[in-house]
Amino acid sequence: MRSSHTLDRLHTRFDDDRLVADAGLLLPSTLAHHLGLRELVEEHLDLGRAPGRANTGDKLLTLVMSALAGGDCIDDAAALGAGGTGRVLGFRLKAASTLGTFLRSFRWGHVRQLDRVSRELLKRAWAAGAGPGAEPLTIDLDSTICETYGLAKQGGSRFTYAGVRGYHPLLAVAAGTGEVLMARLRGGTATSGRSAGHFLRETIGRVRAAAASGQLTVRADSGFYAHAVVAVCRTAGVRFSITIRQHHSVRRRIEAIPEAAWSPIPYWIDGGADVAETSYTPFAGEKDAAPVRLIVRRVRPTPGSQLALLTLYDYHAFITDRDGEPLALEADHRRHAEIENAIRDLKYGVALNHLPSGRFAANGAWLAVQVMAHNLARWTARIGLGEGIVTTKTLRRRLFGLVGRLTRSARRLTLHLPARWPWAIGFSAALTRLRAIPLLA
Repeated sequence: MRSSHTLDRLHTRFDDDRLVADAGLLLPSTLAHHLGLRELVEEHLDLGRAPGRANTGDKLLTLVMSALAGGDCIDDAAALGAGGTGRVLGFRLKAASTLGTFLRSFRWGHVRQLDRVSRELLKRAWAAGAGPGAEPLTIDLDSTICETYGLAKQGGSRFTYAGVRGYHPLLAVAAGTGEVLMARLRGGTATSGRSAGHFLRETIGRVRAAAASGQLTVRADSGFYAHAVVAVCRTAGVRFSITIRQHHSVRRRIEAIPEAAWSPIPYWIDGGADVAETSYTPFAGEKDAAPVRLIVRRVRPTPGSQLALLTLYDYHAFITDRDGEPLALEADHRRHAEIENAIRDLKYGVALNHLPSGRFAANGAWLAVQVMAHNLARWTARIGLGEGIVTTKTLRRRLFGLVGRLTRSARRLTLHLPARWPWAIGFSAALTRLRAIPLLA
């Protein structure tokens, strides 16, 4: 027998001004408020006489909260204006057309002003409990390709090394937390290591200014094997662990390692991987050239593969000036790959996968916005929930995307959230902890 209560009989109306579509944005909004993000933008971002110069703090926060709500383009910010959502955010929402004008008002100097905002925001968040303090900190350097389509993107219309059109930003990420310490947009034709020395120097200065007083270590792949990167590390007293490009002299040094020097490491094939150490002097033609440790991992090709017919081992080598056992250092160096999780979260957790403007500086500002949104999500989990790495997608599903309803009684505004929500205790605890952060506006 067919039930009379079918979905076809369910009526719909868009008529409730008290409903809140993304009520859980109260958490990152509270954090942004206590860290004084709006005031930082108003203080450091000056667009001169550009059309988008007014209310810059509200505009940037609208873009940040839209990204945390799942918006991946400028127009998606309009969803924040639905129902009573704007009343739980703590700032004045701006229309999508206004946000487009705001982004197009940027020049590269204005993007650098947003870098100053990110620097101060990191300092405040770390002072509030998210920072490493005196503990060691590892900085992972990498770059990524943000693919674009067509010829209308300034700086992104030419082909990258991967054979696709797009941009090629630089990123510095804190290992273990996944927060982005610094980011910079570059054109698609930039090589991985272009401007890496200057970028690293600024990153080190940023984390030191944020009171990271412990030993710093830089990890990077072969794209950052450059004298400028090593020189910055040595000047700043930072340890390094960088994959080396295997030109002829390096290959000969590896082949000269005696068989007795190789130590086996756990691998899915018995005897399939080993580690050994030798010394090497990188950039021997430079005045500051000095020998360092060259740690090598060799791996047998998968049995039955075409590579197994041609070679006995595949070699992976990196240079380092760190102390410690080669096996431990090699395992730690491989953990550099975890930066890909942060890059994926930037692209698919927030909105870095889509650079919306045809203007390079506007897209540079968009990158800065996504970094702030990403970091606010990580800090919400770290400070509010007391947890390590939680992806933005998970936070959105469990916390940010909560629906709610606003009521007013006895001049008190109350946000009602769903009963029996599985993560209600975590939400309430996080809100209490974030509200306890001293206001820094």
